[in-house]
Amino acid sequence: MDTPQRFGAYLDERQHRAPDPAELQEWRDALDGLLEAWGAGAGAQQACAVLDTLLAHARRRGIDWHADAVTPYLNTVPLAQQREYPGDTDIEKRLSAILRWNALAMVVRANAQYGELGGHIASYASAADLFETGFQHFFKGPEAEPGADLVYFQPHSAPGVYARAFLEGRLSEDSIAHYRQELSAQQRGVQGLSSYPHPWLMPDFWQFPTGSMGIGPINAIYQARFMRYLEHRGLLQTAGRRVWGFFGDGEMDEPESIAALTLAAREGLDNCTFVINCNLQRLDGPVRGNGRIVDELESLFAGAGWNVIKCLWGSEWDALLARDHTHTIARTFAQTVDGEFQTLSANDGAFNRSHFFSKTPELQALVAHLSDAEIDQLRRGGHDPVKIHAAFLRATQTQGRPSVVLAKTMKGYGMGSIGQGRMTTHQQKKLGREDLLAFRDRFRLPISDAQVERAEFYKPAADSPEMQYLHARRRQLGGCLPQRRASAPPVAVPTLAQSGGFAIDADGKAMSTTMAFVRQLGNLLKDAQLGPRIVPIVADEARTFGMANLFRQVGIYAPFGQLYLPEDAGSILAYREIKDGQILEEGISEAGAISSWTAAATSYSTHGLAMLPFYIYYSMFGFQRIGDLIWAAADQRARGFLIGATSGRTTLGGEGLQHQDGTSHLAASTIENCRAYDPAFAGELAVIIDHGARRMMEAQEDAFYYITVTNENVENPSLPDDVHEDVLRGMYRFRTGRQDAAQQVQLLGSGAIMGEVLKAAAILEAEHGIGATVWSVTSYTELAREGQRCERAWRHGERDAVGSWFEQRLADTNGPIIAATDYVRALPDMVRAYIPSGRPYLTLGTDGFGRSDSRAALRRHFEVDAAAIVQAALRTLAQARSRQREQEGDALSAWASLATD
Repeated sequence: MDTPQRFGAYLDERQHRAPDPAELQEWRDALDGLLEAWGAGAGAQQACAVLDTLLAHARRRGIDWHADAVTPYLNTVPLAQQREYPGDTDIEKRLSAILRWNALAMVVRANAQYGELGGHIASYASAADLFETGFQHFFKGPEAEPGADLVYFQPHSAPGVYARAFLEGRLSEDSIAHYRQELSAQQRGVQGLSSYPHPWLMPDFWQFPTGSMGIGPINAIYQARFMRYLEHRGLLQTAGRRVWGFFGDGEMDEPESIAALTLAAREGLDNCTFVINCNLQRLDGPVRGNGRIVDELESLFAGAGWNVIKCLWGSEWDALLARDHTHTIARTFAQTVDGEFQTLSANDGAFNRSHFFSKTPELQALVAHLSDAEIDQLRRGGHDPVKIHAAFLRATQTQGRPSVVLAKTMKGYGMGSIGQGRMTTHQQKKLGREDLLAFRDRFRLPISDAQVERAEFYKPAADSPEMQYLHARRRQLGGCLPQRRASAPPVAVPTLAQSGGFAIDADGKAMSTTMAFVRQLGNLLKDAQLGPRIVPIVADEARTFGMANLFRQVGIYAPFGQLYLPEDAGSILAYREIKDGQILEEGISEAGAISSWTAAATSYSTHGLAMLPFYIYYSMFGFQRIGDLIWAAADQRARGFLIGATSGRTTLGGEGLQHQDGTSHLAASTIENCRAYDPAFAGELAVIIDHGARRMMEAQEDAFYYITVTNENVENPSLPDDVHEDVLRGMYRFRTGRQDAAQQVQLLGSGAIMGEVLKAAAILEAEHGIGATVWSVTSYTELAREGQRCERAWRHGERDAVGSWFEQRLADTNGPIIAATDYVRALPDMVRAYIPSGRPYLTLGTDGFGRSDSRAALRRHFEVDAAAIVQAALRTLAQARSRQREQEGDALSAWASLATD
């Protein structure tokens, strides 16, 4: 064998040879020496610096090594670093048992009365200790300095939050007896309880709606970021306040749940803590039956830059792990998938001994001294307040980045054979007598068999140690949570002349409603009172909407300022990032932008500081793309403006199907506190924005405004003062047609199609001698809602006829009514029921998918251009004349017949 071959064989042998144990021990001893020499805190920093230097040197030498993103399946906080638990574990254990019982009784009683009500027991059973450790030791209330923490509660665990509020005296027994029976409770003069956290339904209690999976996590991150925004802009002191988000491991499959993880790390949001309840089970089965969700989430969060804290095993495991010198437990954990963990949790100690601890002789020896009952008491970390406290404390002490606590629990913990760890536990709504008695015994509740059978609620005496402890802990932390405030000091809005005078007195000036919006927004930003409270929000389209001038005027918010010289630094429209910037430029993330908008739009409640956000976006990417997030904002009683730009199906000609919006106003009409408008002119827009700002900032109305604007320059008329109120009600007479014409037609136009309606009116009068009156419909939604209110009053005998305002406005006119819109026909059809009796009503809209072409071609294709409107008017008039002749002929025949007789 020649030298190269011998050298190759030697290298091959070195590659496969195990490291020298003595050499490895020397490296370990060196690291231990470093830690001992520098002490605990400094030693860790020095060790990290050495390891970083070694890794950099290895890479320079071409060694491609990366640390494993997944750490051993053990608790992150070792026993040696675990502080002494500050609470009374015995009292807290008894309180937790009482809360578990009352939460269970709430669901059981509701379903015993009405079998279809549903409810969830298993989720709170798994999360109870996580919640209670927070309530007892971490969640700051509204009386704390500088203010309350904000907690996003796992929605299926709502019964547990209600159970605590019952003990605190904030909910009555009548209320918790009407869980998921809101209407029945209202009839009895009682506050019923909503299924999940819903501020719209319980405005003094819940702060954040989390019932739709995935919305809570992204909203929590942007809420934490908005708190920093308020502080950096000098508007509010938020340091010391924290956002807590309690979410399920299955929920993390939702795209929104993980959409903003890198934002939280990038901006160093150490005021944000997620607690993921890893009970390993979603509704139908395991979250990751053939894998491990804890490992997956650790890799995901750590890769995004979060501080990951695992709370997997309870204190009972400490002694076993201390005796496990060969790390056989950790190795066995590493080889156990979640599907098996779930099976183990559903069975007793004997089963766990024979199916888990029998895998190796070492494991058998480790538990030989334990009885089956003692093995059954080996808790998971998420059920041990001591371990939870250690994890939460580590999270709150971490600086510079957000933290996530991955807490391992059992779904249905304590529910026994009927629910603990079972595939069907999520659907478990009813428990039989024996199951309830077993639950009572499992948690040693001081209630009789008869009380158990009746599922009676249990509340200790006011002077009991449990109640005194509960109230003392909340007093020390600043009061009870959750609780919601409904108002904040009002903010004065400048006059309409100041903000929108240019639009009211436009006098034919050409501009698009988008440009009018940007100009009015600029004027509002200059106001000393309201200006600082405005939050302009864009999703990477500020230049598209002509807002680049605001970069210099108010700047883009960036928590670390601008660490570079922008390419366009010499431009008057340069991209300008500053720490106290006012614009929230969210990048290409409509979900992120609406989450920022929600945080700002509810600031009056969460922070006691009224803010006025304006989020402008392609209208197609609003209700259609992120409608669930908008719905949640409505539930949260948001106040602010959503501006749907490039609105309608024919205004964004070349973009095509996915960019052309023809339905957003229909979606907006389904949300009762959303006031939706589609103005055609700058003056209309100015009146609507002025009115909305006053309603939200001065009158503190729980409503938000959706306004669509266009990118087409049109001649804008001045808007008379006497039609302002009509603009807000939804319609005003824009121009009166020739009254001397024998035939009359009423044309309804709005938004982008108003120009075509005006052209059609001119053609009808000039070429056909028909009097064409044009009405500008600013909101079919407002007209329809007013009509519905009138119709309801008529149904209840409160008025002789429906007589809606819309009907009254058209009642003294003549001729058919033609409505044209850049939205689907269903939008103007919303008012069909309120058309004056006997009057023909024809709607033209842009139903179907969009196309790429010019505006003229698109309007011709959808038959909403002037020619189509003229054709519709002529055809409807001809039909009306035909019917009139038939009626006259019938009348003449009847008269002749009568004369003959």
